[in-house]
Amino acid sequence: MPDTQSHLPDALYTAEQVRDLDARLIAAGTPGLELMQRAARATWRAVRRRWPEAGVLTVLAGHGNNAGDGYLVAQLAHQAGWVVRVLAVGDPAALHGDAATAHQQARAAAVEILQWLGQPLVGVVVDALLGTGLRGEVREPYKAAIEAINAADLPVVAVDIPSGLSADTGQALGCAVRADLTVTFIALKLGLFTGAAADHVGQLLCEDLQADPQSLSQTPATATRLDSANLAALAPRPRTAHKGQFGRVLVVGGDHGFGGAALLSAESALRSGAGMLTLATRAEHVTAALVRMPEIMSAAIHSANQLTGLVAAADVLVAGPGLGQGSWARSLLSVVAGADTPQVWDADALNLLAAGQVRLPSGCVITPHPGEAARLLGVTTAEVQADRPAAVRRLAEQFKAVCVLKGSGSLIADPQGRLALCDRGHPAMASAGLGDVLSGLIGALLAQHMQPFEAACLGVWLHARAGELAGLEGRGLLASDLIVIIRRLLEELQPCLK
Repeated sequence: MPDTQSHLPDALYTAEQVRDLDARLIAAGTPGLELMQRAARATWRAVRRRWPEAGVLTVLAGHGNNAGDGYLVAQLAHQAGWVVRVLAVGDPAALHGDAATAHQQARAAAVEILQWLGQPLVGVVVDALLGTGLRGEVREPYKAAIEAINAADLPVVAVDIPSGLSADTGQALGCAVRADLTVTFIALKLGLFTGAAADHVGQLLCEDLQADPQSLSQTPATATRLDSANLAALAPRPRTAHKGQFGRVLVVGGDHGFGGAALLSAESALRSGAGMLTLATRAEHVTAALVRMPEIMSAAIHSANQLTGLVAAADVLVAGPGLGQGSWARSLLSVVAGADTPQVWDADALNLLAAGQVRLPSGCVITPHPGEAARLLGVTTAEVQADRPAAVRRLAEQFKAVCVLKGSGSLIADPQGRLALCDRGHPAMASAGLGDVLSGLIGALLAQHMQPFEAACLGVWLHARAGELAGLEGRGLLASDLIVIIRRLLEELQPCLK
């Protein structure tokens, strides 16, 4: 995930919204050149803090305001005694407005400015090529310049956004700069946190350029970045609490050969605070469930008729972990789908839904990974990943459900238009069974009387944060490693007792 700071704002905006904020700042009396100078000073401060002994700076400049920031950074570094060179990938003669003034100031300060002809890069590299207005794939000569930056194996700071990265979707538009540090301005852009962003942004700093907080507050955020301070809370339990107050979760899954998925989901739900847990699975998995966790009430299910009574007694249903897609799975899922009970659907439940085998009740939580999301939407996985925010919103609207689109920069959307993003996680989480743990966790939070959107947000954050902590030990993370950590995190964040 991007190396973010805990004090970053939690409001995320589109590129158009930030451009509008920039225009309003100028209209309110702050000259555009002054904003550009503030951006340059912020970037230069960040460079000095990160690489204080470097002494050499190469700026690759494009042709817009992003280039103007770069020319002013070069001027500041030159005045501080660094060896500085600007390689103009965009023709300086095409610059206009504040960017042209910035170029003139750098030239007047005797900064060396050369046309980029593929020269070797040295020192700290400043990416001032392409800004947030990029549409469509990167074209030459910018493609070659980005490839040169990525091949140079030098420290890289991106001005506002890594060139080639979509500010709205996080998609790498053909190619994108892999920065070690990104200094973004005025407000956070959604695309800095999802899609391919984690491989390109590096450490992220946000400089508001002294923007009026009231102006920011008047612009509704397009999404909320989840943080421990803005998560919905489970109420503390009274000292007279009993298990019946915290819900009976029924996990339905575990076809032949897939019992582990259902067991992981069941254990996760119990460890996350569900009052009672019943596992409806194949007979062959019952003994394993009793041995692993005797607190689970395990039911051997041969036919849909045997499931009806268990569904009627449950407060929350979790369907899909290890369910399979055969006749057994279809018959069980049809019973689940007929229940007027809060539900979480994952894995094969989503595959059967995509195949038209069953209809999803309204008000559910669905947790697809990009491949499952693609099948639900009838598109390719690449199309989902190209615009994850649009995909998750479409799923929430189409199925009238809270949707968690898993992956780097997981997104949570509801049919009312709310969108949240989780920027936690660790690459060690690329391991089987993690989704089963998440579905059980969200089921447990629903059983403890959380609303679906709030339960999904809290569950995704706890799951990702637990993965970060478990990932500190490196490769080989098991899904079950997260369960105890999630329990500890939940207690630290929202204690059981006051």
